[in-house]
Amino acid sequence: MSLRTAQRASLVDQVIDQLKEQITSGSWQMNGKIPTETVLAEQLGVGRNTVREAVRALTHAGLLECRQGDGTYVRATSELSGAMLRRLRQAEQLEILEVRRALEVESARLAATRRSDDDIKLIEARLADRDRAWEAGDPEAFVEADLSFHMAVVHATHNLVLIDLYEDFSAALRASITAAGTSMDALNSSYIPHDAIARAIAAGDAAAAERAGHACMEHILIALTDV
Repeated sequence: MSLRTAQRASLVDQVIDQLKEQITSGSWQMNGKIPTETVLAEQLGVGRNTVREAVRALTHAGLLECRQGDGTYVRATSELSGAMLRRLRQAEQLEILEVRRALEVESARLAATRRSDDDIKLIEARLADRDRAWEAGDPEAFVEADLSFHMAVVHATHNLVLIDLYEDFSAALRASITAAGTSMDALNSSYIPHDAIARAIAAGDAAAAERAGHACMEHILIALTDV
């Protein structure tokens, strides 16, 4: 995606909108470094001060992160995920897992009654990815695959508000897990197969899907409180 030369009116707002578009469209990837102020100013046809102000606004919103002496990086894909990331930094792990339980259990229940054949295929594919990552002993890949599985379940609800909410929540959760560091030893106590969730959704059994989702999260919560 190419950047357009900004017009004179409301330059900072225009630059903010264009930089935000690069983030939300994926042109600038999560955790990737964005172009320098000089490059952006040249591409947009504005002064460096205008670019600096726009970057500062997006940093305040939580979408960007300025690292002294290194550059500016994409930190979140929306204001909501940026706000969630800041909030998750201050939250206890138990609080975060309780929110996950609320979102994921309800998503499993809704998905069982609304899923399409394509949804079922995607859920099964993401489940296989999760199992492979675990067997490979790759903690980063496992965290990503686990979140992708749950995201596939959420998409199967076809509830656009819930989808947007979980996408922003999972982006913040992913960043929080990455920042804290993880290992297979740390994940071992919270691992539980998700086959029951996938089977219940495929069967269209909302009650079973809800029970399976709840059982998975309870397993993790119990492991946490036993530490």
